[in-house]
Amino acid sequence: MKTPLSRDVLMVVRKVPLFKGLEDDTLALLVNGALERRYRRGTELFRESEPADRFYVVLDGWVKLFRESPEGHECVVGLYTGGESFAEAAMFDRLGFPVNAAVAEDARLLVFTADPFLETLRQHHELALNLLANLSSMLRYLVRQLDQLTNQPTYQRLAAFIVSLCPRNAGPANVCLPCDKLLIAGWLGMKPESFSRAMARLKEVGVHCERNFVRVDDIAVLREFAQTGEVAPAAGSVNGRLAMPAGRSAFVSRRAVPGA
Repeated sequence: MKTPLSRDVLMVVRKVPLFKGLEDDTLALLVNGALERRYRRGTELFRESEPADRFYVVLDGWVKLFRESPEGHECVVGLYTGGESFAEAAMFDRLGFPVNAAVAEDARLLVFTADPFLETLRQHHELALNLLANLSSMLRYLVRQLDQLTNQPTYQRLAAFIVSLCPRNAGPANVCLPCDKLLIAGWLGMKPESFSRAMARLKEVGVHCERNFVRVDDIAVLREFAQTGEVAPAAGSVNGRLAMPAGRSAFVSRRAVPGA
């Protein structure tokens, strides 16, 4: 007999953009067929071109999506954590998963099989609208990500990533980098040595890193820097601000990435 999902699992599921605003009976139909699974770091979830017969919701931990070059180099195309779903879009064209997926840090996932989900989708239009909104959000995110990778300096990208790990309020915070620095560097489009230089640069805005632990003196200051590329007022500043290099676009911070 299948064990009913716990209350905390259902609370996470309700926060997933794909399921937001669904009626209780529709949500019950969906989660009734889902299986909760725990995976150790490094576990392979699927490979490129395998049948896309399932998708996932992350309850906690981190999962990476990636492609591999003919030379064996890994290119990270997505990082997902609690309250996010991935791989749902791949179910529709039946061409298989477009990327590989593996557990970046020990994770607890909900696995949804395709056929029950698609049948519920046919019967409940509100779920279809949520899915369309999720796909639209993914497209908008990819456009912003492209802008970020082509127009922003590495330290501003890293600032935005750290902000995404912090509480939404102001004041100090202590956070732990959720996965290997090499993985984060790859996701942010930088080399490992660039990651170290970017982290050193963030000391100007009160960010201090020791191993995987990061202390932020003031989240609001870091958030402003991530969005504008400018440091808070300091001695020698012009018009109350110390400008960073020109020609860089503002970054719209967003951590949640919709399904692949």
